[in-house]
Amino acid sequence: MYDVAIIGGGHNGLVCAAYLAAAGRKVVVLERRAIAGGAAVTEEFYPGFRNSTAAYTVSLLNPKIVRDLDLAAHGLRVVERPIANFLPLDDGRYLKVGGGRTKEEVAKFSARDAARLDDYHARLDVVADVLRALVLETPPNVVEGRPLAALAGLIKTGRLARRLGRLGLEDKRELLDLFTGSAGAYLDGWFESDPIKAAYGFDGIVGNYASPYAPGSAYVLLHHCFGEVNGRRGVWGHAIGGMGAITQAMARAAAARGADIRLAAPVREVVVENGRAVGARIDGGEVVRAAAIVSNLNPKLLYLDLIDAAALPPGFRARMEKYRCGSGSFRINVALTELPDFSALPGRELAEHHAAGIILAPSLAYMEQAYFDARASGWSRRPIVELVIGSALDDTLAPPGRHVASLFCQHVAPQLPDGSSWDDHREKVADLMIATVDRYAPNFSRAVLGRQIFTPLDLERTFGLVGGDIFHGTLDLGQLFSARPLLGYADYRGPIPGLYVCGAGTHPGGGVTGAPGHNAAREVLRDFRRGRLRRVD
Repeated sequence: MYDVAIIGGGHNGLVCAAYLAAAGRKVVVLERRAIAGGAAVTEEFYPGFRNSTAAYTVSLLNPKIVRDLDLAAHGLRVVERPIANFLPLDDGRYLKVGGGRTKEEVAKFSARDAARLDDYHARLDVVADVLRALVLETPPNVVEGRPLAALAGLIKTGRLARRLGRLGLEDKRELLDLFTGSAGAYLDGWFESDPIKAAYGFDGIVGNYASPYAPGSAYVLLHHCFGEVNGRRGVWGHAIGGMGAITQAMARAAAARGADIRLAAPVREVVVENGRAVGARIDGGEVVRAAAIVSNLNPKLLYLDLIDAAALPPGFRARMEKYRCGSGSFRINVALTELPDFSALPGRELAEHHAAGIILAPSLAYMEQAYFDARASGWSRRPIVELVIGSALDDTLAPPGRHVASLFCQHVAPQLPDGSSWDDHREKVADLMIATVDRYAPNFSRAVLGRQIFTPLDLERTFGLVGGDIFHGTLDLGQLFSARPLLGYADYRGPIPGLYVCGAGTHPGGGVTGAPGHNAAREVLRDFRRGRLRRVD
């Protein structure tokens, strides 16, 4: 018998476990795979070559969580990219973003755009600061029949209104544009040259199965802008040892505080007795009983697969069936004999652009066409690829003189329009993605020693990312803040007493942030203090 049983040992589950154990609760984490970390893991995929298997870069990890869990003492070290992004172009030119050189780089294409960069970032930072302030807060919850809970929600709503009220009118307009509009329209309103719009616009479609001109894509762009690395805002970094170094540090932090982490323990059912969640049934039939059951899973997996429909409120299951998941992501890890030699910036010796996020998509129009192709035929004829060469910053991942890289590819359809299985197209589409890199670095395919492929179906089967959705649910106004995952259940509590949710399907959403796990732990501890949960003696 435990105080808390956490289903799923992804990064949010581990963060939740660490906070609960630090508060003196008896905690167990039940992880399906033989390795903790969920989608943020480092694994060997070819003899002698390791890589971040799914999640691949660091920025959104919340600094408070890094400090509270003392992740550095548990082995975490994050290094910054020398530049944020490298965008090679079809005409032989290129754009570098970050490293203090964005303005001079953009000026190669447009002096007007270069002059507008400071104002763009200043405006974006004001709105991003609003998000940063909300990340570690529990959203106001919409409830019925619970006067005290409704009053608490009104108080939170009032606090948020006062915070927004302090913004100037122009900043409020900016916030409205970013929360409701498209990334494409937003960037078109600021800039005239394609390269800078493509470099920034990629953040609006990464993990988001949509055109950059789809309403709501501006928020996805914003979501990727409120992070920091080593105290520097808006910077992207790399965890030495890969993304698994983050979750292994979290697991060590949780274990040091007394949490029990059980691997290869897949949960098949949330046990509900007398209308209350009381345990988790794992393979083999064992029931791990606890006062509180906390799920780190995608909400669809929790509510549709692990809980008897009769235990849920009327209409809840039907609403959850409509919860929108599915990103246009296709993931490949490759072992390389040498670094890619880009036509726009030749050279196979390690250079700063090799350590950047390398975006292969020259314009917003290109990104939009990629989405249209995927909707029509299942995948883009000219896909969007972000190439990240982890070994350019971390020589522990590959043998001397060799390299590893990840290809995070957009757009592919979560479910193929002709009804066929992704298993039938995996290799063909992977060939297309690698050929796309060859267009910009002709030696790339020849340098590939081995590859590991994840279609949307593979991402779902391996990591529980429904429809390949890296965010555990679409990031749009209908599924954000007080509506994430559903109105009435935004406070990390489920519809059954004793049931809680701590994954990316809750506020503030996806990315390796740790914030949902932090916030859910606070709510669980609050219910222990209020006597809603009974401590195990």
